[in-house]
Amino acid sequence: MEVRSIDFTQSAEADENDTSVDGFMLLGLGARPALQNLIFVLFFVAYIATLFGNFMVIVIIRQDFRLQTPMYFFLVNLSVLEILYTTTVIPFTLRMLLDKNKRISFAGCFTQMFIFISLGGSECILLGTMAYDRYVAICHPLRYTTIMKPSACYCLAMICWSTGFLNSLVHTVLTVMLPFCHDRKIKHYFCEIPSILKLSCKDTKVNEMLIFFMGGSMTVGSLTLTLVSYACIIAAVLKIPSIIGRHKAFSTCASHLVVVSIFFGTVIFIYILPNSQSLSDQNQVISVVYSVLTPLFNPIIYSLRNHEFQRAVVKVLQM
Repeated sequence: MEVRSIDFTQSAEADENDTSVDGFMLLGLGARPALQNLIFVLFFVAYIATLFGNFMVIVIIRQDFRLQTPMYFFLVNLSVLEILYTTTVIPFTLRMLLDKNKRISFAGCFTQMFIFISLGGSECILLGTMAYDRYVAICHPLRYTTIMKPSACYCLAMICWSTGFLNSLVHTVLTVMLPFCHDRKIKHYFCEIPSILKLSCKDTKVNEMLIFFMGGSMTVGSLTLTLVSYACIIAAVLKIPSIIGRHKAFSTCASHLVVVSIFFGTVIFIYILPNSQSLSDQNQVISVVYSVLTPLFNPIIYSLRNHEFQRAVVKVLQM
């Protein structure tokens, strides 16, 4: 297989089918041309609904003073992450569905990859932090305002964002340094790191091991914190004598549990489980779940299961 170095001086007049030009070619979702328009409409509607839903969450929380609590502070951070997360992928995918030119430059591809991994890592840590917040609120209610004071919440939020950034920086730098072969066709609809590593002419075991250990450490660490927090929550709630009290305590955690289940389930499937060619199409479907559907459903899940938030929505609409 012929290996070519990246040449930024190549002529822009190269033939459209020549993949030796600067950048990669995204093969998209692999759907038939007849389905491209339908996929475009579905992605476009999902993107607009995601922006609207998450912006509404941010506005409503900022408008209602009763929602100025740590739980909703972290929910605002989650909504901001979801807006950026979906904006990193969907607009370019929409352009690609309409344009026959499926190419993306090296700079554009690695920028998209860096932002996507960074936001995904930050969300992973944030979900674990939100579980810890629920643990303190239910198991240590008298000390809640002392433990989860504003300075502590801001510090935890900074840790979430910076951890995702540093994790992504390591993976992006190591991937950029790889040589890529003549056939630079990414079998995906965006620049996801497992798909890019398959194009390298060099052994990528180091990259794959780092993905497994660094990504696995973040995922397992956050998931462990979540499971331990909810184990303590369940033990504490079962001691509440009132059925109404137990139901109220569990209802504050239900939305977060649903979001956690969807997020960690898809991340483990894509990044932790061994990869194989037979799972390529399934990986794309799973990618649609966490890059398109999860950011869309998160505000819906929280609004449907949270009575405080529903009251705040009614209040804002009546203004």
